[in-house]
Amino acid sequence: MMSPSTFALPLAAILLSVASPVDSFSPSRRGPLVEVGDRHRDRLGDSHTTSSLDATRREWLASSTTSSSFVLATVLVPSFDGASSARESRIPTTSSSGLLPDLPPEAVRSYLQYRFPLQLAADYYIFDLQNMVRDTDEFGAVNDLVSSKGSRGGAGGASRIERDYVNPMRIIGLSMPPDYADDIRDSQFAFERAMSKMTKATGGIRRGLSVEIDGDAVPNAVAAWEEGRLALNSFFVTLNAATGLEGELTVIPPPGPDQIREYGRSIRRYNEFMKKTRLCQNRGGPTLSAAWGQLMVSGYLQDSCGVEPMEGYFFQ
Repeated sequence: MMSPSTFALPLAAILLSVASPVDSFSPSRRGPLVEVGDRHRDRLGDSHTTSSLDATRREWLASSTTSSSFVLATVLVPSFDGASSARESRIPTTSSSGLLPDLPPEAVRSYLQYRFPLQLAADYYIFDLQNMVRDTDEFGAVNDLVSSKGSRGGAGGASRIERDYVNPMRIIGLSMPPDYADDIRDSQFAFERAMSKMTKATGGIRRGLSVEIDGDAVPNAVAAWEEGRLALNSFFVTLNAATGLEGELTVIPPPGPDQIREYGRSIRRYNEFMKKTRLCQNRGGPTLSAAWGQLMVSGYLQDSCGVEPMEGYFFQ
């Protein structure tokens, strides 16, 4: 990748500062140039003076051309730095990749259907939810993730945690061979327990409400998030082993200064994807926004809002 420092200065500034030979063009040297011209005028007349100055100009132009060529070569030739190289996009996999042909057809269909939204859910878990559980002002939004949304029929709909995490775990687990199904079920139950603890830690706390906040609320919420991270990672590791696609589902590294770098997925692309998806959902109004968004995340709906295709986003 081209090093950003190569283009840190404008090209014109670099050329002006380096290309001009200081000894022949600086203001401090103008006096001697005039003096040389005066001596020629006394001896040979104005024509010889003009010829001398023209020769001086030609020499300066030739020197400038040489220096400019060197500077242009230095500026325009990219430098390659292994440390700054962008992560190469992964090669997309299909139903014939890895061990997928050896799995039951229903397991293959479930995996291919849910792998994209599951990775997006993991991105949300690390990029958004991790910060939310550390901020009491966001505890109300955290509680909303596990709250069932009412429907016109009176029955509550699935919460976001159920829709994006628990239900895909359950569906994939039921379709897998017993050797993997048991581990998937264990991961699912562990994740549900973690989300229950998170709900308990953040319950009753919402921005704008005058309530006394327990000093253990944030530590308990963070601990529940960590417990959920381990359960989600366990689920991903089991799926990668079952499909024979090592590392296809990216696990979430532990919190720390290098967490985002170790995760290896772009937070910029995530933010852009979520922003455009929300704008696209709003086109249908509140009634259609949830269904519209779910169709896009599931990859069933051809993008018409400028949202990055799910396959490209997944295999980054």
